[in-house]
Amino acid sequence: MPGGSLVASSMLCLACLIAPVAHADPPRFVPWKEVATPALALKDLAGSPRTLADFRGKVVIVNFWATWCEPCLAEMPSMQKLQDRFPGRIAVVAVNFGESAPKVSKFVERLSIRFTVLLDPNGEAPRAWRVRLLPTSYVVAPDGGVRYSVLGEIDWNGDAAAKTISELLP
Repeated sequence: MPGGSLVASSMLCLACLIAPVAHADPPRFVPWKEVATPALALKDLAGSPRTLADFRGKVVIVNFWATWCEPCLAEMPSMQKLQDRFPGRIAVVAVNFGESAPKVSKFVERLSIRFTVLLDPNGEAPRAWRVRLLPTSYVVAPDGGVRYSVLGEIDWNGDAAAKTISELLP
């Protein structure tokens, strides 16, 4: 349904404009209430298929974002710093919402992002994960179960976020 995609994209755009107002310290880690972890199987920037299971054994931050979303861009450096803070123990997996590989690659190169970036040209993953605004992130424990959701931009390298993540480390 083409109209549905337009409505969803419009809602996400509006949410991106509102998200900076929703930013708060300390971060809002909302406990995950669902039983199952949604599927995540997309291609990375090199065109290789990736799944959430590829990161089993690590704490994973699954982040839904877009290059046109200012709060998304603002939090990316702190996600990189968090991954650097816990080398080999956490993984940031950034799922781009509906943009082309060349556009996303150029953006990632400009920001010197080294974490995994997945492409979702059809916007299927945000539907499965029930994303309502960008950025939205999910914290997945080493066993593969989602533990928290985070709506809006946060400082991932701040003490509150690092403490929450470190409590999930094996």
